[in-house]
Amino acid sequence: MSQTSTHYRTCPLCEATCGLEISVEKGRVTKTRGDKQDVFSAGFICPKGTTLGALHEDPDRLRQPHVRKNGTHVAVSWQEAFVHIEQGLARVREADGDDALAIYLGNPNVHNLAGAFYVGPLIRALRTRSVYSASTVDQMPRHVSCGHMYGSGGTIPVPDLDRTDYLLMLGANPYESNGSLATAPDWPGRMSRIQERGGKIVVVDPRRTRTAKAADEHLTILPGTDAHLLLSIANVIVEEDLSDAGAAALHIEGFELALAAVKAFTPELAAARTGIPAQDIVRIAREFAAAPSAAAYGRMGAHTTRFGTLASWAADLITILTGNLDRAGGIMFPLAAHARPRRTGPGKGFKVGRWSSRVRELPEVQGEFPVSTLAEEIEIEGPGRIRALFTVGGNPAISIPNGGGRLDEALAGLDFMVSVDPYLNETTRHADVVLPPPSALERSHFDVSFTGIAIRNVANYSAAVFPAAGPSEADILAKLSLIASGQGADAKTEDMHQLLLRGLVQSEVGKAHSRIAGRDVDEILAGCAGRPPEEQFLDVLIRTGSYGDGFGADPRGLSLAKLEASPHGIDLGAIEPGLPGVLSTPSGKVELLPEAIAADLGRLEADLEASPEDGLQLIGRRTVRSCNSWMHNVEVLVRGRDRCTLHVHPDDAARLGVRDGAPVRVASRVGALEVPAEVTDEIRPGVVSLPHGYGHGLPGARADVAARQPGVNSNLLTDSEPMDPLSGNAVLNGIPVEVTAAG
Repeated sequence: MSQTSTHYRTCPLCEATCGLEISVEKGRVTKTRGDKQDVFSAGFICPKGTTLGALHEDPDRLRQPHVRKNGTHVAVSWQEAFVHIEQGLARVREADGDDALAIYLGNPNVHNLAGAFYVGPLIRALRTRSVYSASTVDQMPRHVSCGHMYGSGGTIPVPDLDRTDYLLMLGANPYESNGSLATAPDWPGRMSRIQERGGKIVVVDPRRTRTAKAADEHLTILPGTDAHLLLSIANVIVEEDLSDAGAAALHIEGFELALAAVKAFTPELAAARTGIPAQDIVRIAREFAAAPSAAAYGRMGAHTTRFGTLASWAADLITILTGNLDRAGGIMFPLAAHARPRRTGPGKGFKVGRWSSRVRELPEVQGEFPVSTLAEEIEIEGPGRIRALFTVGGNPAISIPNGGGRLDEALAGLDFMVSVDPYLNETTRHADVVLPPPSALERSHFDVSFTGIAIRNVANYSAAVFPAAGPSEADILAKLSLIASGQGADAKTEDMHQLLLRGLVQSEVGKAHSRIAGRDVDEILAGCAGRPPEEQFLDVLIRTGSYGDGFGADPRGLSLAKLEASPHGIDLGAIEPGLPGVLSTPSGKVELLPEAIAADLGRLEADLEASPEDGLQLIGRRTVRSCNSWMHNVEVLVRGRDRCTLHVHPDDAARLGVRDGAPVRVASRVGALEVPAEVTDEIRPGVVSLPHGYGHGLPGARADVAARQPGVNSNLLTDSEPMDPLSGNAVLNGIPVEVTAAG
């Protein structure tokens, strides 16, 4: 490497996929700024994106495996760590069998290639159905509603921000989060351009967020009632004969049934439940239907509720009823570079409940169980009780319901635990073995997950900036898979890499509609050789994907080499209509009123008659400087005022005798904590708000910066019992709490 160099890469820290320009001198990052030539982000960058160098150089980031000996984690060699895992796993299996094993997957797995290609083999090698992830404290309702409607949990339409005339956002704050399940750099700029071309933005949120301030209109809703609001909007559209599915009508099943299903959700009933006046509901419905194009977009605030899946479905419903499905300016289906070419015809559809959890007998969804149940599955005696846990990324001890209390105690009682993580954090401090993956700058990058939900079809590949000091994450996960499958700590990862890659190619050449149908497997393998295994996987997917060169069949097509030669990315164009090719339902059409959704509407209808919760309700929040808990260990991101405060409306503060900056006690059914109050009129009366991801400084964790500003773990207040029944998602918003002045 030369003394001075410039590198272009995609930021892997959130879903926005912004392009970065990174300057390196003498082996250290000296400057990080937005890549103005990036085809998607055009120079936009947030504070998090500037910190990749600091994260790489963080002295608390682990560079060697650590094994717990006599209650303390000590550095060991990679071989010693793998032998320790082999022995510990064998002990648990001998005593309790495969059913005693479990795995938790944090959201960093969707931000790197190894997570995309090697987590699945590890799950299969563990031979367990006890799979948990961050999805059930985040976006599982979206996967479930889309699965039932379009045939697959991965078939997710996104709002066409760059062409829409009317954007209705619920429980979303992209000015802080940079967007979610709708990948788009520079949401603020894109929202401004909607307004510049004469469009309108309406934000529905209990808080006057930065996003709400930038919108044309802000409706303050009671937490957890987004589905009520959306279905009352649908009711107005139906009752006033404003519905017209447009060109998508040919591809929709159950349109009339859906029209009938919303009749009970009148604006008057919804007004009493949501706190939004009926006349505003009627007006918004009319505006949405009359707009030249419109899209409804809901996220965390709408999905992490008791009716999260219904809220996700209802947002698509009003968009479909007004003719805005699969058309410019509405909601559309992206086509990523690695996506398979689209085909038409019926599919297998979406199914849940293929097996059930042990304690509460809850159905699996997308191959996993609700993470809210993890603690009880560890604690409660009986066949299948979890005795060994693998965690790959994530920090469930502070990110899931009852995380800092019940789960923390449960983790301490495991017989064996292995974590793949760069930090000793609140979760991994319990692990017997911690295996640190390379830093983000020590590995190549391509957004397998987020290009599939991007508002524009683009492709960006990033080479590693620095050579990795240890094994790649693909090698780490492959070695764990080999150990879990009984091949031992001495097994060669290269054998597994080649076995998986050959299997992928064999599958592709065997498909009649593949770009390499009938080709010689060894010829294809030779065509992608010479790269790390995860990049070979990616090369195969891109070259056989919708824009691929078919390994020479179409010289104009894409390959990883072409992406590598285009450091600012390749623009594949605006999203184009995808119906019916995106569908995999049994009918081959959009199922507008799926059976599971119809069955759950009675629960929502009954809730229309419920009185609003007495007392205060707790909701979450985030800031632009924070995404995951490990970002609290970066000095530049945590500078300034304390952000871990309880937002309280002035009227509530006066009634409760709470002063700005003074400590308050917050208590729920399951726990209590003390935190400074921040009195602000930016939150609805009757609602209070805490940020997530805090609660640092626990014994055994090593995060010096975070420990100096530990904050409080909001999930001490989150109840693991209530959840959205269709998805198993945790209820993180609308938690009944009591607030009193502390001391």
